[in-house]
This record gives sequence, structure tokens and C-alpha cells, in this order.
Amino acid sequence: MTFPQDSGKDCVRAWEMMPWVLQDSATPEQGAWLEGHLAQCAACRAEFAQQSRLRLALSLPADVPVDVDAGLEHLLTRLDTHDPQQAPARARAGSWVSRALVAAVLVQALGIGFLGVRLWSADGHPPYRTLSQEAPPAAPGAIRVVPDAGMTLADWNALLHALRLQVVSGPNDVGAYTVAPASSASTAQQALQQLRTTRGILLAEPVAATP
Repeated sequence: MTFPQDSGKDCVRAWEMMPWVLQDSATPEQGAWLEGHLAQCAACRAEFAQQSRLRLALSLPADVPVDVDAGLEHLLTRLDTHDPQQAPARARAGSWVSRALVAAVLVQALGIGFLGVRLWSADGHPPYRTLSQEAPPAAPGAIRVVPDAGMTLADWNALLHALRLQVVSGPNDVGAYTVAPASSASTAQQALQQLRTTRGILLAEPVAATP
């Protein structure tokens, strides 16, 4: 039984009275009242008809054969039956969600790749060059520096930051970097002198003076 949510007090009273009327236990006044209510309420009429069929089924003799398999097959058929008009809508909704998820994954992958390139460039890494490409012209005030192998990356970055230098290329096969002033070439000579006196720097020479 499914009791209607919008039923009033009369419906509640009618549902409570139905078993008594079906079992012939109600008074004539109760039966007359229920009959009058059923004439005006479709929901209660449907429920009364269902309870009547249930009472009739319970009153059948026990030796009446019941086809359980047929009843189960009928129930499964009803459960499997779906509205053909709703199927395309579900398919369209599922397809739209799938496309949205794929697009979101692609956008996220592109964003992560772009962010990785930006972070890699921000760490002072020079642009990648193949051996077949010509070497770019030396930047104004460029200095070739060979740091000691024991110098940590943090000390190397701190030194470049203090001297306002940035890595242009390197390291090469011997561990040499080419650095240049980040703002102006006027500080290149002063930076060169400080590099030569800095502990952990094995070589510091202007690029133009290199044969």
C-alpha cells in the first residue's frame, strides 16, 4: 500500500476502516460512511479495490495451484520495461557528461604542461638547443663561469641573485655556465671581479676574451 501524501483526515479514516468493512466487522453506519467517501475519492477507491483483491486471494483454498515462475516473469518484465521517450534523454545526458569530463581533463593537462614550462624557465634553465643549431651571439657583458662541483644549487642561485646575474647557457661538458647581467652590462666588470674572489668559483672570464 502507498498512502497518498496529500490525503486529508477523511482519507486516513477511510483507510483505517477498509479492513473492518472487508471483514464484515464494521457497523452499518461505518460502511455507509465509507461507501459515501469512496464515491468522491479516486485514491481511496483504488486502494479499496486493491485490498479487496488481496482479501479474495487470501480466501482462496490452499490447494489452488499458483504459478510462481509466471508471476516472477511478469514482475521482471514490468521492472525491465522503460519509457522509450526517456531513453534518448538519458543517453544525451550521459554523452554530454562524458564530453565535459574529457574536455576538463584536456584543459587540465594543457594547464599543467604550460605551468611546468613556466616553472622550468623561472628556475634559470637556458632554452634547449640541438647540436645542429648555431650558438647564439654572446649577450653584452657575458661571463663564462665554472663553479666548483661541491657548490650547492642554493649557493649558486644566491650568488647569481646577489650579483644580479642570470644564466644564459650551460652547463657545457666541463661544467661552465655563461651568465650575463640581468639589467645592464655596466655592472659586468664589477660582477666579474667579485666572481673571481668568490670561494667556490674556479674560473670567471669574459666571453669576449675567450679565444
